[in-house]
Amino acid sequence: MTQRAIALLGRKDEPTDAVEEYCRYLSAALQPQDIQLEIRRLPWDTRGWSEALQGLRLQAATWRGTWVLVQYTALAWSERGFPQRFLRPLKVLKAAGACIAVVFHDVEPYPGTRLIDAFRRAIQVRTMRRALKIADLAVFTIPPEKISWRPAPDTHVTFVPVGPNLPIPAELPTRPAQIEVPTIGVFSITGGEAGARETQLILQSVRHAAQQRGQLRLSVFGRHAELREQDLRNGLRDFPVELSVDGVLNPAQVVERLTACDVLLFVRGAISSRRGSALAGIACGVPVIAYAGSETAQPITEAGVVLVSPLVPDELPHALARVLSDPELRTALRLKNLTVYSEQFSWLAIAKHFAALLKR
Repeated sequence: MTQRAIALLGRKDEPTDAVEEYCRYLSAALQPQDIQLEIRRLPWDTRGWSEALQGLRLQAATWRGTWVLVQYTALAWSERGFPQRFLRPLKVLKAAGACIAVVFHDVEPYPGTRLIDAFRRAIQVRTMRRALKIADLAVFTIPPEKISWRPAPDTHVTFVPVGPNLPIPAELPTRPAQIEVPTIGVFSITGGEAGARETQLILQSVRHAAQQRGQLRLSVFGRHAELREQDLRNGLRDFPVELSVDGVLNPAQVVERLTACDVLLFVRGAISSRRGSALAGIACGVPVIAYAGSETAQPITEAGVVLVSPLVPDELPHALARVLSDPELRTALRLKNLTVYSEQFSWLAIAKHFAALLKR
C-alpha cells in the first residue's frame, strides 16, 4: 500500500528554487519505495500569514497521522531572515495530528559583524531550537555534531545529505587521462561582495595553473556567473585561458557542462554535504578542489575532493595545478566520487534513508 507524505515549502526562491527541486527529485525517488510525496506551499508572502495559515488548517484536517516534511531555510519563511513565524505552521500541523519532520537546509545562522546580524543569528538559533522541540523528526543536511549551536542528542535527530538536483545518467561519459587542453569548471558564484571575493580566488588559481600547465579552458556557469564575466575576462586577458561564461542553465545542460570538465573549483565557502553545486560535481565524477571548514565531514571526506585550508592562500592554486598535471590522480578522484555518489548522495540512497524513517 502506498504511503502518503507531504513536503511543505515556504516562499519560492528566484530565479531557481533549489529546495523545490530537491523535493521534486526526492518525490520521484520515493515512488519506488511506495511513498507518494506531494509538494505544497504556504503562500504567506502573497496572501499574508493569517490567510495562509487558515488555508493550512483546512488542508491539514486530512493529514492526521501523515508525515509532513517541512523544508526550512530562513529566507523561505521571512523576507529578511528573521524566521520566528516558521513556528506557526508547525503548531498548526501539530494541532491537526500530523507527523512533523523538519528538514533543515539552513543548519547554521547567517554570518555578519553588524549588531543586526547578531540579532538575526539569535532569532534563527532560537527558532531552530524551538522547531526541534515541536517536530517528531529533525533531518539535518550535515552531521548534527558539526553544527555550531549543538542540538541536543536525541533519537529524533538524523543526518541525510542532499542529492544533486540534476538528471544524472546511469552511464557518464569518461574523460581521457591525457588531455591537451584541460577544462576547469566553476558552477555558480555567490552574489554581492562574496562573489567579488570568489572571482578573485578563481582568477588567482587559474592564472597560477596556466603558468604551470599552459593552455587551459575555464567554464563558468550557473547563478551570478554572467555578472562576473567582465571581471574574469579582464583578469585573464594576458593568460592562455579560453573562457566561456553562461548564466542559469537547465539541469541537462549543467550535467553536460560538468561532464566536460576535468576539475571543479569550488570556492563558495567550505564544502559540505549540503552544498548542492559541489555535490553536482561529485555526482558527475569530476574531481573537486574545495576549502575545508567546520561543516566538512563524512561522506564528503571520502569522496574525490582535494581539501585545502582557507587560512593558507597558496594551497588552492597549487592544488589546482597539481590535479591538472596528474592524470592518475584525476582518475583516482573520479572513481572515489562515483563510489561515494552511488552509496551516499544518489537519490536512490537518499530515498531509502527517508523511507526507513517515514515507515518506522
